[in-house]
Amino acid sequence: MPSPIALLTDRALFTRLSQATARWAGRPQTFVVAVAVIVLWGLSGPFFGFNDTWQLVINTSTTIVTFLMVFIIQNSQNRDSAAMQIKLDELIVRLEGAREELLDLEELDEEKLEAIRQEFELRASKARNGKPA
Repeated sequence: MPSPIALLTDRALFTRLSQATARWAGRPQTFVVAVAVIVLWGLSGPFFGFNDTWQLVINTSTTIVTFLMVFIIQNSQNRDSAAMQIKLDELIVRLEGAREELLDLEELDEEKLEAIRQEFELRASKARNGKPA
C-alpha cells in the first residue's frame, strides 16, 4: 500500500479529490450545513459562558477549512483556465486568417501583453468610429 505522502502527491488522486470537494462545497446544501453549524455554535455560547475556548473552536475550524479550500479553489481555477485556453487555441487554429501568434498569450510577459492589448484597443476604437482597422 502506498504511503500517505505518496497518496497526497499523486496528481490524479489530488485532481479527483479536489473536483469532488469543489462540487460538494459548491452545493446549496453545503451552505445550509455551514450556516447550521454557525447557528449551533452561536446557540452553544451560553452553555460555555462565551469563553475563549468556545471562540477558539470556531476560529480554528473556519481557518482550517478556509486554508484547505484555497488549494481546492486554485486547483479548480487552474484546470478551468487551462481547458479554456486549449478551447480558445483550437478556435484560433481553425479560423481562417486568425493570427496564430496569439495562441500562447498567457505565456508572454506583461510588456508584450500590454502592447497587444493596446493594439486591440486601437482597433476597437477605429471600428467604433467607422474607420477600417
